[in-house]
Amino acid sequence: MKLTILFGGASFEHEISIVSAITLKAKLQNFDLSFIFCDQDHSFYSIDTSKMKATTFSKGEHKKMPRLSISNGAFLEKKMFSTVEHKGTVLNLIHGADGEDGTIASLLDFFSIKYIGPRVNASVFSYDKKYTKWLCEAKKIKSVAYEMFCSNEHKNIDMSYPVIVKPASLGSSIGVSIVKDESELDYALDVAYEYDKSILVEPFIEDVKEYNLAGYMANGKIVYSIVEEPQKEEFLDFEKKYMDFSRSEQVLKADISEELELKLRNTFDKVYKNMFEGALIRCDFFVVNGEVLLNEINPIPGSMANYLFEDFEGGLEALASSLPHGKRASVNYEYIHSISSAKGK
Repeated sequence: MKLTILFGGASFEHEISIVSAITLKAKLQNFDLSFIFCDQDHSFYSIDTSKMKATTFSKGEHKKMPRLSISNGAFLEKKMFSTVEHKGTVLNLIHGADGEDGTIASLLDFFSIKYIGPRVNASVFSYDKKYTKWLCEAKKIKSVAYEMFCSNEHKNIDMSYPVIVKPASLGSSIGVSIVKDESELDYALDVAYEYDKSILVEPFIEDVKEYNLAGYMANGKIVYSIVEEPQKEEFLDFEKKYMDFSRSEQVLKADISEELELKLRNTFDKVYKNMFEGALIRCDFFVVNGEVLLNEINPIPGSMANYLFEDFEGGLEALASSLPHGKRASVNYEYIHSISSAKGK
């Protein structure tokens, strides 16, 4: 199968996207892969597969590679006497801003390019955590209690300490702090505000059970990954998550009951259906006193959560053959012609 991996982007998670792309190069050995890099200035480059290594980008070597433009149905590479079209299914692997906020989805939709990844609506409701909370309320999905803070207001929190403070629109635990008492709150807010003007404050639940479940829809049915119980200390910090994004070996299935696995799958269904079709996503759940709570939605998980699937290559191929198709309006100018005819023009 031919697949173009689009990665990079102008976000705090730019380097993580590079790590993910390099990991998938090694993981998808049976695919006909090509790579398109989006730099921080939103220029696109066709990356030589043999040069897919971290130093290519850290040293700026990608700038010597073919620069691409975009047109209806394809990315274009202009040569001296011809133009080469880079067609085929695109895998949106840009983490954070650009990739997960709906920007790339809008671009690909606008130019009618087939892609694996969250559509615009799904991006909006998963990128900003406050919108994720609203989605939970609308779909009757239980989630962790929260309070919202904005950079232009100052107030005290109403919940008891310890709490966790996180930017509303970032993943990978960037800007996240655990606050154990009031004296630490202002500093934690300042750290979070470095990355976002909106902040979520949630109770930090001691010894909580956490489980990850990924999945996608193919041929009208949701295909689930195994359930993982991530190993962590206080919480998965940036360094731990950064290293996890390079994982390619399948992890062990969590030792949980069939009843709990069914609860996790049912909640995943509520999140995914009528929102994330066309994407492979991972949901991170908390389980408190037997109750499943949605913690976060990862619309483009690190390295596409390949380590949670027994047949990751087969899964991507099935997903690529089941992508939703947007319907374009047919423009025939009947209205203008009828007006012109009525006026005798």
